[in-house]
Amino acid sequence: MRTYVKDKQGHSLLIPVVNGIVKMMNQKQQEPPWQLFQAMKSQKVPIFSLAAVVLISFGMATSFDFVNWDDPWYVIHNPLTKSWHPENLQKIATQVVTRNYAPLTILSFLIDHSLYGLWAGGYHLTNILLHVINTILVFLLVTRFTQNRLIGWATAAVFAIHPVQVETVVWISSRKGLLSGAFILASLWYWLRKNRTLEQNTCGFLFFICALLSKALAVVVPAIVFCYDFWVAKVPFREAVKRQIFPGCCAVLLLVITMLAQTSELGGVRDHFGMSKVEILSIDTVIMSKYVQMLLWPEARSVLYDPPVSGIGWEIVISLFCWLVAAFMFVRMGKRQPLILFAGATFLLLLIPVLNLFPITTLMNDRYLYLPCIPFFALIFSASVNLLEKMQQRILVPLRKGRQVSGYLVPSVFGVLVLALLTKYNLQTERYVSVWKNGLSLWQYTAQQVPQIPVVQIQLANSYHNRGQHEEAIAIIKRALQSTAPDELDRQRMEQKVREWERLK
Repeated sequence: MRTYVKDKQGHSLLIPVVNGIVKMMNQKQQEPPWQLFQAMKSQKVPIFSLAAVVLISFGMATSFDFVNWDDPWYVIHNPLTKSWHPENLQKIATQVVTRNYAPLTILSFLIDHSLYGLWAGGYHLTNILLHVINTILVFLLVTRFTQNRLIGWATAAVFAIHPVQVETVVWISSRKGLLSGAFILASLWYWLRKNRTLEQNTCGFLFFICALLSKALAVVVPAIVFCYDFWVAKVPFREAVKRQIFPGCCAVLLLVITMLAQTSELGGVRDHFGMSKVEILSIDTVIMSKYVQMLLWPEARSVLYDPPVSGIGWEIVISLFCWLVAAFMFVRMGKRQPLILFAGATFLLLLIPVLNLFPITTLMNDRYLYLPCIPFFALIFSASVNLLEKMQQRILVPLRKGRQVSGYLVPSVFGVLVLALLTKYNLQTERYVSVWKNGLSLWQYTAQQVPQIPVVQIQLANSYHNRGQHEEAIAIIKRALQSTAPDELDRQRMEQKVREWERLK
């Protein structure tokens, strides 16, 4: 079977995606297109150990409830997740939910509802299993790039249990980040190769489309693949651009749909609305510096942050200088080792959709670091192994006067360092996971972290109201009207809630 279109001269052109699908179905090939699953089979021990790490760290979430932070709109009160009727499936494919066009994410909630009803533990279990899949994909990708299973395992393990991952894994409504992450990583596993076959291109494209239909973050994938082709695979510039034209058009289409869906300004923190792009970029330099700090030394986490947007001139100057120095160093090192430059560019590209160049209602979130932490820690661990190997050659070997140094020395030292880091992160993760047990515990904790944010006080009051504690809910709103600085939209919401709840007393 062949599928053709005609060019202007009337010549037949083979449609690569369709032909690739047909070829995968018909041929008996020595290198099957589903190599990803074969790669998993060949790495059973590290994969099972990583799965165990995730299940131990997040397994308790299966006893947690829904929280009153998008969960009602995505799952509890969402009619799209309740029926397999063809008309409902059509709505899933075409409708926007909570300012996001993510039909595959909504479809996953429909599958969960068919299996679990409204038992929250089942939805948490799906999230945890998706995180397991993503952790395994991280291990396979990093191992292939570094040719070092120890670096691959360490990167995947930190990705699995880092405290900034709690929000993405334990918050049911963050399913879109987990699902799109799985498809993005699978797409990159096929696409990030120096010599891609037609089958690999086809698999990569299909996973990319699935990623787009799960969350808009996937729009950066063509840019990531271009950077790899141009810098690492040494593909000529024009050819590298041509390869990404069709995926890029798909990404632009999804981006337009998502931007049109961002019509509501409720929720989150909105102090940055109305700022110019220059002001936003200036603030972004500081926020990205804070992201680096969060990855290296995570402190108290929160579902919302309130980063200052004024009076931070010196912070902007220092952060901008540091990022310019970092960019210079990455470009310089990238001339000798292109993978370093590629990793740095990937970290930046994965953050671009959440830097408010297209306005969203939050400036900072833990979930924005779900994928960017992969190239970040892969670079750190690669540099650590390289440094340990140099120390072994320059210091230990001369001290032993030519005697052979054990080949287990570097892995042993590196393993101890990684184990210490994992222990530290796991303790912080374990404490923060328990915060997400239910809506009340989440907002009580968040109100301690950022009491000045009006929406936090609103959600805390909603939690008490949902439990029938109307007087406590009213008292929280009245205190918030005095102690916080709500804008007009939040003030109207708060005053309306007080009026409604007082009638229930």
